[in-house]
Amino acid sequence: MLGTYIQGMGMGGSLIIAIGAQNAFVFSQGVRQNHPLTIALLCSLCDAILICLGVTGVGTAVAANPVLGRYAALFGAAFLFWYGLGAMRSMLRGGCLKDDAACELTTRRSAVAATLAVTLLNPHVYLDTVVLLGAVSGQYVDDARYVFGAGAATASFLWFFSLSFGGRMMAPFFRSQTAWKVLDGVVCLTMWYIGTGLLMRGLA
Repeated sequence: MLGTYIQGMGMGGSLIIAIGAQNAFVFSQGVRQNHPLTIALLCSLCDAILICLGVTGVGTAVAANPVLGRYAALFGAAFLFWYGLGAMRSMLRGGCLKDDAACELTTRRSAVAATLAVTLLNPHVYLDTVVLLGAVSGQYVDDARYVFGAGAATASFLWFFSLSFGGRMMAPFFRSQTAWKVLDGVVCLTMWYIGTGLLMRGLA
């Protein structure tokens, strides 16, 4: 069973670590020290729930529904374009840290809403967790598939909390306005790049 658990961690980690809107969001909020633990925990829990759906086979039919996929892609693209615009505005005016009087942190409720949007409006999240991990877990029998899913969920928790803490550790570096501009520029381009892909998928 330990080997199955480790395989789940490896498979889950390989899918989660890829650069994407969710990772860019978690890291940037970690740097800003904007409810980083809440955001990391919420991302991890969402992944764990979706992995559970994939392992049990419940979410496969829903994830494969073309109508739901199209609407999810369009809503996801709209949100990512909007969030990317916010990052661009932040880049143009310059960023700040928690102890900067000019910095206005969002409320916990706003942070939770943004996290859920970045996570659940992105069809790729369902592809990775529900479809791919669900399909791979199908090769295991009985309880082994749940052990595989537990390993994948563990990788998600480790990754998002590491990303969040990594952002906090990098915070002193971002006292430089140039560093902030680079971070916000990368976040903006990442959001718009992924949003464009989702828009093309939704309109196809």
